[in-house]
Amino acid sequence: MNLNTIIFDLGGVLIDWNPEYVFREIFDDEQEMRYFFDHICTQVGIYNKTPDDLWRKQPNGWCKNALITNHIRAYYGRWREMLGGAIEETVAILDELRQQDTYRLLALTNWSHETFPVALEQYDFLHWFEGIVVSGEEKLIKPDPRIYQTLIERYAVQPQHALFIDDNANNVAGAQDVGLHAVRFESPAQLRNFFQAHKILQ
Repeated sequence: MNLNTIIFDLGGVLIDWNPEYVFREIFDDEQEMRYFFDHICTQVGIYNKTPDDLWRKQPNGWCKNALITNHIRAYYGRWREMLGGAIEETVAILDELRQQDTYRLLALTNWSHETFPVALEQYDFLHWFEGIVVSGEEKLIKPDPRIYQTLIERYAVQPQHALFIDDNANNVAGAQDVGLHAVRFESPAQLRNFFQAHKILQ
């Protein structure tokens, strides 16, 4: 790879974000919690709809009641509690790349526009990026090819010279489909080994 640009996902790569930190206190039943994540507060719904919009879209049944409406609101209102903090080992890798000053550093994240300003305030390292494309601001979501193209066009990225890092296999495949090099993030140690093997870091 002849790289000049490295693109990071944020949640699960640089920031430990997990709604289970909140919803394991709310749900007694694992299957109901999974249904809630997969069918009610889906990523697409969260980034494009208000809590009331989500409620109106639900079919009749157990999910269309005041209790689940409160669960949807908790997805927004208790968002800070879903943050486990920075993944410091990956932040250290990002800092080393920044200090090298060899690569452009960009980010592409499936994050809501309502909560991303909180992350910007909380995590100084987000200001190390030349630019960040936020799903909630674009009304697009990975792995939709249009969100990768948004980043490519906005920052004049040459896909054949750019590497994308994400913890979601579908998002990695989506990046590859638009011509980006891509690697699935599994751990900071795995990412460091990958960078060293490809002479990105010493």
